[in-house]
Amino acid sequence: MSLLDPQDDASLLLPDSCGGQATGLPLMRVRNLRVEFPVRGQGTLTAVDGVDLDVNEGEILGLVGESGCGKTVLSLSLLRLIEKPGRIKSGQVLWNGRNLLGYDEAEMRSVRGRQIAMIFQNPQASLNPVHSVGGQLVAISRLHQHLSPYEARAEALRLLKLVQIPDPERAMSSFPHQFSGGMCQRIMIAMALSCRPRLLIADEPTSSLDVTVQAQIMDLLLRIRDEFGMAILLVSHDLGVIARMCDRIAVMYLGRIVESAGAIALYSSPKHPYTQALLQSVPVPDPTRRGKQASLPGDVPSAIQIPTGCRFRTRCSLAFDRCVDIDPSLLAVNGTSHSAACLLYERPETKS
Repeated sequence: MSLLDPQDDASLLLPDSCGGQATGLPLMRVRNLRVEFPVRGQGTLTAVDGVDLDVNEGEILGLVGESGCGKTVLSLSLLRLIEKPGRIKSGQVLWNGRNLLGYDEAEMRSVRGRQIAMIFQNPQASLNPVHSVGGQLVAISRLHQHLSPYEARAEALRLLKLVQIPDPERAMSSFPHQFSGGMCQRIMIAMALSCRPRLLIADEPTSSLDVTVQAQIMDLLLRIRDEFGMAILLVSHDLGVIARMCDRIAVMYLGRIVESAGAIALYSSPKHPYTQALLQSVPVPDPTRRGKQASLPGDVPSAIQIPTGCRFRTRCSLAFDRCVDIDPSLLAVNGTSHSAACLLYERPETKS
């Protein structure tokens, strides 16, 4: 059977992460976040457009969507890492009851790494090529945990062992170019863990890795979540990775969250036409079932000229007249925790 066939038994879609330490209590609350980039001679590109998102204690939340939908910009904005001329125009990122968007740079430095850590999709480019792996790990531990040189070195060795780097003593004196992509990603995870953050943001952490290495990194992240009890925001376009890893999933399209649900509910009964199209377009290895695969027509529209009304209507086979004029809000479907931004599920009292 196909893992991604919405008609399959929902119990078989249970992600490996289920049964972890998720509490359901919000750790981070994102409200009405909007991120813009001015484009010379063309106007403004709205990469994130009014996003609401909660990350709960101890859970793995998946953020999925096609390239160009704003996933990476959203994840970077949570740590205020948007480079100029981009800007966070409005919204709130609530952490410990305070809005991170109101922090000064010194306060943000105390949050980055120590409370919220991030790993990137290109680990070799994220490591400093002129410093040894051990030197980088030691520097982070000394900066954030105020350890002595001896204590920081011992901690660096412990972390390299934790992420299963072979011969950690030798790795301490080696440089990033001497490691494979998978080993570099393990080192990045070790760096992220060095301050024991409460939230780890993982932006496409397996996209540049071989399939077997991807599985190893996913296993490592699951083990770390269970051992440390941290929450993980997992950003990916890979529906297989998301299915295996996540407790809840948010689907992003053209700067907006268009569907949000528990992993089982979303894979077994997707509501938004975009989510349905994503799942139907996943290649099916079983030759007897390939007829069920369908392609998602067209490309993601430009974030400079977002379509009026429903932003997915230009690619949606279920679009009707009102989709041209009405921009649907993310609302609960039938009173459940499953939400979708689609006029097919609007409440009767909202119809004009």
